[in-house]
Amino acid sequence: MTLQLSVIIPCYNEQRNIELGCLQEVADYFASVDYDWEVIIVDDASTDDSLQVAQAFCDDHSNFRVFTIEKGGKPGAIWAGIQDAAGEFVLFTDMDQSAPIQEWEKLFPWFDRGADIVIGSRGLNRDGFNLLRRVGSGVFREIRRRMVLPDIIDTQCGFKACRRAHALELFPHLSFLQKSKVDDGWHVTAFDVELLQIFESAGLDIREVEVRWWDRDRSDTKASVDDTQRYFHESREMLGEIARVRKNKLLGVYKRRIGS
Repeated sequence: MTLQLSVIIPCYNEQRNIELGCLQEVADYFASVDYDWEVIIVDDASTDDSLQVAQAFCDDHSNFRVFTIEKGGKPGAIWAGIQDAAGEFVLFTDMDQSAPIQEWEKLFPWFDRGADIVIGSRGLNRDGFNLLRRVGSGVFREIRRRMVLPDIIDTQCGFKACRRAHALELFPHLSFLQKSKVDDGWHVTAFDVELLQIFESAGLDIREVEVRWWDRDRSDTKASVDDTQRYFHESREMLGEIARVRKNKLLGVYKRRIGS
């Protein structure tokens, strides 16, 4: 029987989140399901004890495993997990479980209705966001929808699922993965926008489902999300990435890459 679900969790300096029980929440949920599953944790060259803490957890929990990659950024970690996965479906979720793993139950039924990729959406609210991030996310969303993917409300929620066959075919076309060098440290990117644009350019069916979400990230060794200067710097970088996605779309780059 084909393994049904592979959950891929990218990990960069997540020691505190793991110690607070996020992986245990995932294990507790899957203990009650009646299908085959696995959880793959991909450590992206963490500088804290994330790898050691995750390995200790995996040693005590079947169906969990962890491996490390040289610095590849979040897209690189997810791609490594996709290649290592065995499930018919892959679910990408964040270690902090801001979108609880139980929300998978809202995504999965859409595959029986013809969906190729189903993405979680935080809706218009951002529980746990400070005022700056709440306002900024709204501005970002409106600018992005005017440029690309107008029918999608939330491209940035870290809770997405798709058929593994599609992920294997399309994920390598991300511009991020074609970079020769990935910057050290933790930073936000708009790779989700390009990934969804690639899926759309391939003619696949994308569905968006609102999920419960609140900011639960307690990692204290990443760059602070409350650092105003860094926030605006990352926002400018993300808008630049989106502009490149729009340009690539208009020039037909993605259709040529995927041969459609």
